[in-house]
Amino acid sequence: MHVIDAEILLRLGLSAFLGLVIGLERELKRKPVGLKTSLVISIVSCLLTIVSSESAYMFPGDGDVNITMDPLRLAAQIVSGIGFLGAGVILRRGNDTISGLTTAAMIWGAAGIGIAVGAGFYMEAIAGVALLIFSVEFMPFLMGLVGPKQLREKEIMLEFRVRSKGSIADILSLIKKEKISLKNVRIKDLAEGDQQIQLVVTVDIRRKTTDVYQTVSLIEGIERVEIQSL
Repeated sequence: MHVIDAEILLRLGLSAFLGLVIGLERELKRKPVGLKTSLVISIVSCLLTIVSSESAYMFPGDGDVNITMDPLRLAAQIVSGIGFLGAGVILRRGNDTISGLTTAAMIWGAAGIGIAVGAGFYMEAIAGVALLIFSVEFMPFLMGLVGPKQLREKEIMLEFRVRSKGSIADILSLIKKEKISLKNVRIKDLAEGDQQIQLVVTVDIRRKTTDVYQTVSLIEGIERVEIQSL
């Protein structure tokens, strides 16, 4: 009995440590799901997996009745249930862009790591966390260096006003000449007679957002520039 208890404590401790690693990555990036949430998800997923697997063999039945249980029945429900938490961190911003997908995936990953540890797959869980952190932290950097052009670009949202409808086409042409690619254009007439232009543009990933702001602000006919990195 003491060996089993020690092994259970080992599983819970390892799941807490691996959940800590995942939570720290999110916490350092100031994401909504951070250290505490990842720890809770990983530990509870591990605990439910242990309870599910251990309880399956606690009711062997008697001579007349043979009770059989799925040892991973509870663990299967964790995978679907964790989707509610993941959905809570996916946000749709005012500019129709979606954020929080990576954080939602990390929540699902923390649950998966907890299940793996609870089922006794220690080395697999450690390798999974290592690959997870590598994929999230270092793979985008590598793709930015040697990947396709699309992966070496970043999106920026630009919003500004113009006073003349006839100058919009010329202004957009001038923006393109500054090595800024237009991805989405939205034009809105304002009550004062001005036009509000909202652009989603792509630039080289190494280019500073402040540099893009400075460049666009100097174009004649553009007023009240607002910029945001997506």
